Amino acid sequence: MGVIVITGGSRGIGASTALECAKRGFGVILTYKSDVDAANSIVRRISETGAKAVALELDVSDTSTFAGFRRSVEQMLLQVWNVRRITGLINNAGHGLFNRIETVSESEFDGLFNVHLKGPFFLTQTLLPLFSPESSIVNITSATTRVATAGVAPYASFKGALEVLTRYMAKEFGDMRIRVNAVSPGAIRTELGGGVSREFEAALISQTALGRIGEPDEVARAIVSLFTADGQWINAQTIEVSGGYVI
Repeated sequence: MGVIVITGGSRGIGASTALECAKRGFGVILTYKSDVDAANSIVRRISETGAKAVALELDVSDTSTFAGFRRSVEQMLLQVWNVRRITGLINNAGHGLFNRIETVSESEFDGLFNVHLKGPFFLTQTLLPLFSPESSIVNITSATTRVATAGVAPYASFKGALEVLTRYMAKEFGDMRIRVNAVSPGAIRTELGGGVSREFEAALISQTALGRIGEPDEVARAIVSLFTADGQWINAQTIEVSGGYVI
């Protein structure tokens, strides 16, 4: 079915998505920033199912490494799958920050900008020549773009910009038959931003129609559906996966 590149695929939603891609028959190239053991653990779990996966180091905030990363992707495609093209890209890597506007430093602001907007923009640009026709791109955004939550202004702002970029990518890549969508998770049990306290989790649950926190695999299934025939006529959309958060 092809090979999908997933940034930040060693933990959380990215790891669940890598496992779900493999379950659906896709090859997986997942990236990690520093935790090679976690990345290799996901690769091993995929390999145990009979599917193929590789892990490559990538700092999405450092655009100077993207050309080398592309060469590594090209090498792995030939070496592991004997193909030259990828089926898709999931721009998932990122980190959170919980600071009110008056306390956010410029370096914190720039760090979030680089990983959540600049990185996806230029990584997609760098990998674009490797896409096969009828490919798909999914940008992972956040329900904080719709519901304002004190303490996440820079993060939510760049995720909002990524949703706008999603529509522009869909517009400009349409001639290549590349579909581009965003998936916007709500309250999900992940390690983003160091996790949440029981009090904050209870507050999130109280604002979610289904009365619980979501799990990474529930978001993963929604993401991977966009790479299958089920999602072939979905394009330029932001799909919120939140159990009905603040409705």
